[in-house]
Amino acid sequence: MLSWYAAHGRHDLPWQTEPNAYRVWVSEIMLQQTQVATVIPYYERFMAQFPDVDALAAAPMDAVLHLWSGLGYYARARNLHKTAIRVSRDFGGVFPDGVEALQALPGIGLSTAGAIVSLAYDRPATILDGNVKRVLTRYHAIAGWPGKSAVAKRLWQLAGAAACTQRPAAYTQAIMDLGATVCTRRQPGCDRCPLQPGCRAAMLSCAEDFPTPRPKRARPTRHQGVIVARRDDGAVLLERRPDAGVWGGLWSFPELGPDDAAAAWSEARLGARPMRVERLAAVNHTFTHFDLVLEPVLIAVAPAAVMDRPDWLWYKLGSNSNQAVGLPAPVRTLLDSTNTEANS
Repeated sequence: MLSWYAAHGRHDLPWQTEPNAYRVWVSEIMLQQTQVATVIPYYERFMAQFPDVDALAAAPMDAVLHLWSGLGYYARARNLHKTAIRVSRDFGGVFPDGVEALQALPGIGLSTAGAIVSLAYDRPATILDGNVKRVLTRYHAIAGWPGKSAVAKRLWQLAGAAACTQRPAAYTQAIMDLGATVCTRRQPGCDRCPLQPGCRAAMLSCAEDFPTPRPKRARPTRHQGVIVARRDDGAVLLERRPDAGVWGGLWSFPELGPDDAAAAWSEARLGARPMRVERLAAVNHTFTHFDLVLEPVLIAVAPAAVMDRPDWLWYKLGSNSNQAVGLPAPVRTLLDSTNTEANS
């Protein structure tokens, strides 16, 4: 596999340039649940803004979430910031080089810690990301969803037994690249795989049967009414969401309760009846475990309707140089549509 990696692996990913623990860590966190092609532009913008852990630690949370907007799974960004502060404050800006010490930091699990140790410090450590799970389940023909504890335990054992102690960084990148580029989820290139001679799934011609998919569950749909309060100057009211839960720490539209009316909400929260009320087209958004339907109601409010609060922000799209905040994708979509309407 190391010979295959030397000839066919990926050697020019942004985080492979002058790799260090900070760059590897940021890339590993971004790559959780996200494809490489999606991550690269986010990673490059992030590094341009926060070139080292001290710069990230000193940044306001809103600036971090602003650059993360669109990547999803926003708890990753909040934990990234928390860990940067810890490393800058408690470790002098230098990441620990041990798996256990890294795991003690927010948002760093066993596999991410192993990746940092092996890729940044070139020391033996075990990883088990999605690509590695796919390679191992096929090579050993391991049935059962990898999310089950017994299957996961077996995979960790196999990953540890297979790890290379002489060239840890090269091996770690090799097995990840193999899963990403050859042992792919659909139509794996078994004829190009260096592990084919010993792969049980390839021998049985059933590679795509592994890994066993997660048991299907019904996906609920949630409907949520939101208020899009817009002033004459084009500013739209946003509200910071709680740190816990969906879109934690990001800015979104105030929510309407199931029995709330837009005019009454405006009177109670803004101190004035709206000058106009209009229902906008619903916006659909898919999460891992449910589908969300945002049902926005646009209300036109007078400029005097301010009632500033710490968790409120009058946001003007297009002139936001001093408003670098984290916005969920569907909120950005609604802001774009209301801004287009206001300028038409």
